[in-house]
Amino acid sequence: MTKRPTRMSRRVLACISRQDYRRFLAGALEARRPGFDLRLIDPAAGVEALAAELNASATPVLITGWSTPPLPADLMAHAPSLRYICHLTGTLRGKIPRELIAGGLLVTNWGGAIARVVAEHCVLQILSALRRSTHWQLTMHRDRGWSAGGYEGVLSLFGRSVGIHGLGAIGRGLCRLLRPWHCPISSYTPSVPDEIFRRLRVRRCDSVEELFSGNQIIVELLPLIPENVGVVDEHLLRLIPPDGVFVNSGRGAVVDEQALAAVAKEGRLRVALDVFADEPLPQDSPLRGLSNVFLTPHVAGPTLDRQPDCGAFAVRNIRVFFRGRRPDAVVDLEVYDRQT
Repeated sequence: MTKRPTRMSRRVLACISRQDYRRFLAGALEARRPGFDLRLIDPAAGVEALAAELNASATPVLITGWSTPPLPADLMAHAPSLRYICHLTGTLRGKIPRELIAGGLLVTNWGGAIARVVAEHCVLQILSALRRSTHWQLTMHRDRGWSAGGYEGVLSLFGRSVGIHGLGAIGRGLCRLLRPWHCPISSYTPSVPDEIFRRLRVRRCDSVEELFSGNQIIVELLPLIPENVGVVDEHLLRLIPPDGVFVNSGRGAVVDEQALAAVAKEGRLRVALDVFADEPLPQDSPLRGLSNVFLTPHVAGPTLDRQPDCGAFAVRNIRVFFRGRRPDAVVDLEVYDRQT
């Protein structure tokens, strides 16, 4: 049971930009009465002004998002009425310090609200790699050409084995989306219990090497925590069967990009990337200009039309909090330390 603050008010302060408000929250708040009093504060006002406003209005709930400035670790000392931070988006690091959670502050994020949208992008990446989308776009747009005859390496997804490295919310959503293609799916994710593997009909691999060597398609979805930096190295990439597919919609720095570029340049893999170690991707990146590499600029999700899903999830969580119950997608210390 979530502890209610003394003399609970139903005030909510959102430290987000007008653009974020329109994209994420406006629809959810206009659809029905929210049951709380929401006010906006301009993120450009700074954290001191934010703390002062929280304190002056005795506000128990703060909404944060992409446009919120990094919060100070001692925020609760300056805003003792604060009980709950409802983060509209996913990643907390760099915005919400670990010390606030350790100090007893309730924190939630978007949980699995947007996982299906990122999983959908993974399907796009897989299909684009198999169908050689970059090659055909270059051929028809840049070279004003046509097929030389036949299907020239165009492949189908039906029945192909898929290995998912990181069976979190996105990976689980991907398993569901892949069902119409009848793909055998396996994963190496030691922290995920057997029951989830059984429910999703996913085979558990005993090692990351088994995962990479035993599947025609690898989807990389590990979070970026210190022990995962560069974990996908040249050795693992070369274990993927020739003409296999490597997809990354997790975090760029999980992969040794120089090794990936070298392997991709050889033409032995089809590659599809939405995330990169350095963003924006440098203009001189060796990953650019390769016909077997499908690139998108970190747009897997949330798409514009699905950003209101995050707002609706947040509004539901705030209502639940004011009823004295525990919201969904609570980020405790264990979850925080596992996240990107």
